Amino acid sequence: MLLCAAVQAQQAPGAGQDDLAAQLESLKAQLAEQRHLLEALRASMHEQQRRIDVLQGAEPLDNSRLARQRGTGLRSVYLTLAEVQDVGSAPQVPPPAPQPVGQAPSPPVRPPEVAPLFEQPGVLTPKGAYVLEPSMQFGYSSSNRVALVGYTIIPALLIGLIDVREVKRNTLTGALAVRTGLSNRLEVEARVPYVYRSDATVSRELFTGTASERVFDTSGRALGDIEVAARYQLNNGGADKPYYVAGLRFKSRTGRDPFQVVTDCTQRCVGENATGTGLPLDLPTGSGFYSLQPSLTWLFPSDPAVFFGSISYLHSFKRTDVSRLVLNGVREPLGTIEPGKIFGVNFGIGLALNEKASLSLGYDHSSVGRTRQNGVTVPGSVRTQLGTLLMGFSYRLGKDRTLNVSVGAGLTRDTPDVSISVRLPMTF
Repeated sequence: MLLCAAVQAQQAPGAGQDDLAAQLESLKAQLAEQRHLLEALRASMHEQQRRIDVLQGAEPLDNSRLARQRGTGLRSVYLTLAEVQDVGSAPQVPPPAPQPVGQAPSPPVRPPEVAPLFEQPGVLTPKGAYVLEPSMQFGYSSSNRVALVGYTIIPALLIGLIDVREVKRNTLTGALAVRTGLSNRLEVEARVPYVYRSDATVSRELFTGTASERVFDTSGRALGDIEVAARYQLNNGGADKPYYVAGLRFKSRTGRDPFQVVTDCTQRCVGENATGTGLPLDLPTGSGFYSLQPSLTWLFPSDPAVFFGSISYLHSFKRTDVSRLVLNGVREPLGTIEPGKIFGVNFGIGLALNEKASLSLGYDHSSVGRTRQNGVTVPGSVRTQLGTLLMGFSYRLGKDRTLNVSVGAGLTRDTPDVSISVRLPMTF
């Protein structure tokens, strides 16, 4: 290139030594820039080879190296095509030394999100955000009871009456819950339910000689028990480290309680001169007792699954001077009623099917204690075990909306046969 330029300079008319010297200096500058570009390309290839060695395991990949690579931009390592094309046109400024263009992402401090199965959610609401969650839950249960009233002469012969009673119960609960995060670790919630219930009882009355069956239908619809709750995340957790969330829920008795509805008895339902079926003419929509429930929820992420569970204790406060309303506006005094305590435990596993859908499987168990009246256990009251097998599905409809569907199947006789729950949380 230098010889060609010199020959052209000598053959050009009027070309002097000054023009030849200027052209030589320009060519030297271009050669220097090309030499600098080659050095930069060599360094870039060396850096690429080092990264390939790291990915292939030739160099240990520790946390500090990962953090350093996450915070280093590509601009400082690779030359763009425009820089390569323009390098011969004008002197270039040497590329700057690698500078971090960001900060290494901090490890996650919030529990992972899974398809919800139980009442208490596992993921807390971020600070300043609001979640509006309408929900609908349907439950169906049936039970059979056979009562033998009489005496037997021989094991195969009964003298007396047989009472066979079958109960079909449907419950539909629509609720609206509002949650907000007071901080990234603390959230509060309020839930307002509306309950519709219907019962159908098929029975043969006691102390009658007829074998015909009698159907007793009743229903009730009203506001349920309003609840408020608070949940606090106890630790940061992380990969292969559990998250712990403590919760406290308070349930009011705003719903129509069992002592406000009319019971099908003339004067009294228990003891002497008891007449009637003893069934409510209108079904209650609330428990009739204030309750407080502390709980502890844990989530353990283990890629690709998330294990979760919780333990809880429900304490219902006793009521004094309770009376039951029977026919003709008569009140039957019951005294002090104290419901049984409820111990609950549940556990499950969540799997992410893709970035929008997830599936959860779980089991929920509650042990309900005996009810006491005036300090004495109510006759016929026993500890009840409720076991439910649950399956849930979650699908993200958009950035701020998620559809959650769960189905439960009762495993014990006292548990509802089937329950279906649909939730649509929306974040604002």
